[in-house]
Amino acid sequence: MNTWSHTTVLLNEAVEALVTDPEGRYVDATFGRGGHARRLLERLGPRGRLLAYDKDPEALAEAARIQDTRFSILHQGFAALGEQPPGSLAGVLMDLGISSPQIDNPARGFSFRGDGPLDMRMDPTRGQSAAEWLAEASERHIAEVVRDYGEERFAVAIAKAIVARRQTRGALATTAELAELVAGAVKTREPGQNPATRTFQAVRIFVNAELEELEQALKASLHVLQPGGRLVVISFHSLEDRIVKQFIARHSRAVVDRRAPFAEPAPTLLRALGRVRPSEAEVAANPRARSAILRVAERTEAPA
Repeated sequence: MNTWSHTTVLLNEAVEALVTDPEGRYVDATFGRGGHARRLLERLGPRGRLLAYDKDPEALAEAARIQDTRFSILHQGFAALGEQPPGSLAGVLMDLGISSPQIDNPARGFSFRGDGPLDMRMDPTRGQSAAEWLAEASERHIAEVVRDYGEERFAVAIAKAIVARRQTRGALATTAELAELVAGAVKTREPGQNPATRTFQAVRIFVNAELEELEQALKASLHVLQPGGRLVVISFHSLEDRIVKQFIARHSRAVVDRRAPFAEPAPTLLRALGRVRPSEAEVAANPRARSAILRVAERTEAPA
């Protein structure tokens, strides 16, 4: 077990928003290092149950330390949420993004702060690493990913630099190599932000199909939550939060069929319960919490 620590963001707020029935069945869709899961188990009664998902083998190793018969974990991404029985869950918690141990461990390749292999996979036992993708992707595809997932205005220049480097000196292999290359291609940057921040975010999101998985899991939540069940999502950047915000808004209003304007509108499936930001005290104690947004919604009608 490594020594990198993780401070759970919006711990009390998330659990308070999620648990309405201590004897219910809940899902922690992103176990991470188990901060939310352990607090949830403290809130659950003897008949309560908690199922967790995580792709990261290190997260599963941490989960193995929880000796509680009410808890179980699956080595899967949370897009598999739809495999749960319809209307079977009292609540679903999604804490998006990456954990501090993943960022801080150079061997995982998520960060430009320490040199390590250019991996970035949530599950390093499966799929294509960042280095493998950058070694073969077209200049156009790299530019699209960096632009769309990193909101990087210098995406084209970065993509050109990656392909030129590949052709002259071979493919990128380490985080330091990518960070240095991006720094040379980015002309200006916001004060205090590393030039490689947006590119690293973009490549990580793409390699792990994070936004696609989020959309699948949100859609699945409509079917697996029971009436009154809560959906609680913590986002850390605008792309994630936009998807969550729009999903909740879309299913929180009645839908009128324009082909039959006098028919009853389709019922709303969710009721938005608001959003929460970290307190000043939490951000001061854990600067990585500063961008977090927690959104809460409640399932209204019985699943179809």
